[in-house]
Amino acid sequence: MHRNLLLALTLPPMLAACGSGGVKSVASAPPPKPQLVAVRAPVHAPPARPRVLAAPGLEGVIGASPDELTRRFGPARLDVWEGDARKLQFTGTACVLDVYLYPPAPGAPPEATYVDARRASDGQDVDRTSCVAALKRP
Repeated sequence: MHRNLLLALTLPPMLAACGSGGVKSVASAPPPKPQLVAVRAPVHAPPARPRVLAAPGLEGVIGASPDELTRRFGPARLDVWEGDARKLQFTGTACVLDVYLYPPAPGAPPEATYVDARRASDGQDVDRTSCVAALKRP
């Protein structure tokens, strides 16, 4: 019995020595309060010189300002900004016309540089100039 008592008294310090990984009890400060930070979504900068579509029948569209496009086609169904680039979407029963506008120089107002057209019914590509003609206001 004396032996069991001796084992019982020496075992806890030996176990404590084996598991001492330097765990220290330190009074911890409360966690810092989260800060709200406004984050702006990354914007892909347009190329230094955006591609300008040059095609017959698009003379009144390419190079036009947003106001000129609105006078020509009516109010845009969509007006999407990404950085200093802009996309205006005009729709009619025949087709959907997407007009992409970029500033010709830093700080300049955007102007139409490219157009894309598709059928309103099924989204299939259509001739751009035909769509421009179909959407043009009288």
